[in-house]
Amino acid sequence: MAFFSKREQIILMFLVIIVVSISLFNFLNKDIADPTDEKRLVEDYISGFNELDENNSDEPQEIMVHISGQVYKPGIVILEAGSRLIDAVELAGGLKKDADLDKINLARKLSDEEKIFIPKIGEDPIEEVYEFKNPNSSSSGKININTCTKEELMSLPGIGEVLADRIIKYRSENKFKSIEDIKNVSGIGEKRFEDIKDLIIVK
Repeated sequence: MAFFSKREQIILMFLVIIVVSISLFNFLNKDIADPTDEKRLVEDYISGFNELDENNSDEPQEIMVHISGQVYKPGIVILEAGSRLIDAVELAGGLKKDADLDKINLARKLSDEEKIFIPKIGEDPIEEVYEFKNPNSSSSGKININTCTKEELMSLPGIGEVLADRIIKYRSENKFKSIEDIKNVSGIGEKRFEDIKDLIIVK
């Protein structure tokens, strides 16, 4: 058996060291996450969470409103949640020529179970046509969340049947002392409170 010369032994050892170093480097780096992959994982997680939150939302996917007055097809119309008055008007056949556009806001967002009246020129607007003595409302027309009915709660923007039930359950156990207390009800955050705070009152 021939032996390697001194020079060959040095070369062989050098090659072995290189091979081992490369193998070790690859082994150590295969478990280090690519920052791009980490970012993608985080984005996928957030996207999945948002989809789950949307699927579990208390908000109805569709709303039903009753529109009457100066439209060609008065009656019940079904729209997507978040629709505006102009959408309901279009489904009701459009406005008649005598409709008083100065007394309606076509850009207003609609809520489920809402009653809409389109007045003609010279006719009373909806606020006066539907004026009545409601013990659950203040003189300003605000809803008293301590005594109002489920239907009245559901007339508020963003408040569906599930949230109305939660509000009633909460007030039966903890009477509202201020309108801010409604944020203690599960599902009513700061944004939703901002949408309804000017429409509610506590007595």
